[in-house]
Amino acid sequence: MSYCYAYPRAGLTVDCAVFGLNGQDGLKVLLIQRQLPPFEQQWALPGGFVRPEESLEAAALRELAEETGVRHLFLEQLYTFGRVDRDPRDRIITVAYYALVNLHDHAVQAATDARAARWFAVEDLPPLAFDHCEIAQVALTRLRNKIRYEPIGFELLPGKFTLTQLQQLYEVILAAPLDKRNFRKKILNMELLIPLPEKQTGVAHRAAQLYQFDPQRYCQLKEKGFNFEL
Repeated sequence: MSYCYAYPRAGLTVDCAVFGLNGQDGLKVLLIQRQLPPFEQQWALPGGFVRPEESLEAAALRELAEETGVRHLFLEQLYTFGRVDRDPRDRIITVAYYALVNLHDHAVQAATDARAARWFAVEDLPPLAFDHCEIAQVALTRLRNKIRYEPIGFELLPGKFTLTQLQQLYEVILAAPLDKRNFRKKILNMELLIPLPEKQTGVAHRAAQLYQFDPQRYCQLKEKGFNFEL
């Protein structure tokens, strides 16, 4: 049986706030330059309309790949933005996603309705189309909160890392200095790091101890109610 609804329907889109990190260069966000109106030639978050046959996440991954060439990443749903006047074309509701990736792993290339695609420092964003400035800010706040209670930052480190590298990663994402003694005490007391029988090589300063993150240990502790908090 087919149904016909008398009520007007809102459009549905997805938008992606993808943050990238590369050493100490600072936290960046991936933007595209729009090729079509509205907001032609203005910078925006990658995204677009959801097709009737696809899920929200599938739409987000497709739009991200089509507009920037970025593929194979884990997106997490952020928030739904539905201000009545957020899109001049029609009544459009968007579901936003966010992710944190290593810049080295994701080369960008504009395609479809994107004139250009590139990374921007989060503290120096250009004016953004629609309400994408608000979306980017909400995503950044979520990221900075989440990295304090889940070990998502370890994925951006090399397989073997020093405590200094780990602290620098957190300082870049949080945009704030951390007390060295307190940071090291907290992270080591969690017993989530495996100390390796080797040290840094090829450095001008005193070689530091290398560590590895233990994901199995973290999963075991999490099942018991462990609270990762920095």
